[in-house]
Amino acid sequence: MIRILYFTSSGEIRTDVAPETLPALLQDTTGLLWLDLREESPETCTPIMRDVFGFHPLAIDDALDESHVPKVDDWGQYLYLVLHAVSYNAEENDIDTLELDVFVGANYIVTHQDTPLKAVERVWNLCQRDERHLKRGPAHLLYKLADEIAADYMPVVEDIDITIDEIEDQVFDNPTPGVLEQIFGLKRALLTLRRIIGPQREVLNKLGRGDYAVIPTGYNVFFRDVYDHLVRLYDIGESLRDLVGGALDTYLSVVSNRMNEVMKTLTVITTMFMPISFLAGFFGMNFFQPTFPFDAWTSQSAFIALMALMLLLPVGMFLWMRKRAWM
Repeated sequence: MIRILYFTSSGEIRTDVAPETLPALLQDTTGLLWLDLREESPETCTPIMRDVFGFHPLAIDDALDESHVPKVDDWGQYLYLVLHAVSYNAEENDIDTLELDVFVGANYIVTHQDTPLKAVERVWNLCQRDERHLKRGPAHLLYKLADEIAADYMPVVEDIDITIDEIEDQVFDNPTPGVLEQIFGLKRALLTLRRIIGPQREVLNKLGRGDYAVIPTGYNVFFRDVYDHLVRLYDIGESLRDLVGGALDTYLSVVSNRMNEVMKTLTVITTMFMPISFLAGFFGMNFFQPTFPFDAWTSQSAFIALMALMLLLPVGMFLWMRKRAWM
């Protein structure tokens, strides 16, 4: 889908612009053009980027064919940026990255998205409702896009935080192998988030401190504000990674303690029945008349005494172990 938003020098917002009129609109330096290429094939996007806007073939290939980490390239008359939004699947603890390619010139901004981004849609609707955002130029639109993308990170971080709290409760109540799988899923999700926020933070740092021709003087403070948001998100992500690591250590400790309790119980049972096993092995549990004269061993009194001993020994050992706090 090709969408065009054009802000004329007279303050009119037009959305009924045909792609054939793009060259003429670019010649008007007093207007502002926003071209949004959403879910369009490379065969459609390449002629527009190459012939109408004159973008470098390498920049076009990066935008259409390759997936990059967040970056900013200065091509003199325009900037090429790669920004990443995220989507979080709480059920699978999985984070997907959604790439946004942005070209920023003196009087235009071109966005390319393979998957529709909510941040782009919000800025698009905002510009139609309030023309002040268009009056401030393409650098302001770039700031709004970066700010909205950064704002979408916070709900993801909050969802992960809630999931970590739930897992911490499950670790003590029911430490099943499924909980361990969730923990490793969160570790992978937070590692993905770190790989995204880190480079994107540096992109905003360059925009906030760099000297680019298409960024007006004094406008760097807006990008530094987004940079501060990303720094805070990066620190929160690192704290969540520590919490997940602590949850993993707690899970292993709880499982190990439960295993020790099981082994202790089995050991106590074995120890309690060990004297009975000795008695049964010594006497052979044979109370029939032997072939040689040894009547005392097979008398009724011996049988009663042996049965009483076999009953009292486990009880006595149980009480003795309780007294020594072994159970």
